[in-house]
Amino acid sequence: MDTNMTDYAPSTTHLPDSTEDHQKQEALAAFTATLRSVGTNLEAPLRDRAAIITANEAALQRQEAELVEHTAQLARQNAQWTGWAEETREGLKEIGDVQNWAEMIERDLLILEDMMDGVEMRENEEDEGDDDDREHRGQRGVSEEDEQMGMDEILRLGVAGDEDGPVQNGNGLWQGKGKKADDRKSSRFWLRWWSG
Repeated sequence: MDTNMTDYAPSTTHLPDSTEDHQKQEALAAFTATLRSVGTNLEAPLRDRAAIITANEAALQRQEAELVEHTAQLARQNAQWTGWAEETREGLKEIGDVQNWAEMIERDLLILEDMMDGVEMRENEEDEGDDDDREHRGQRGVSEEDEQMGMDEILRLGVAGDEDGPVQNGNGLWQGKGKKADDRKSSRFWLRWWSG
């Protein structure tokens, strides 16, 4: 009996060990399953976030490339507009130069107009004076031809007191020093013209 008991005793003692081991294994499996469940529960949102971050990174790189391209386009457009502004400034400067030039021409034309008005007024006064002179010469008996001849003679012979007078060549041009003037003749014609 002793032998049977000893044989039986170890098997009884072995049985609780195997139950304990089994319980430990079940507890360990449950614990591992719980950890895996918790890990999976925590991992799923992290994986989603990682996917979103990766997608966002690609979108950010795409946006960065677009931004670089847009910046380059804006730089080109800015350079173009700067060129246009410079051309416009030069054009306005030229318009200002043209305006100054036009004002100078207008001023010159006004001066010429004033001068021509003065000449016309003098001509009118001279015409009125010539009419008076003709009347005066008519009263004295001096004709226009005599008066013109007196002036021509003065020019031909020279002014009284000059050594030589200008001489008119065959073409009607005055040139050089002519012959010595006759003081009596030039004085006579001068006085005749003057008193006429």
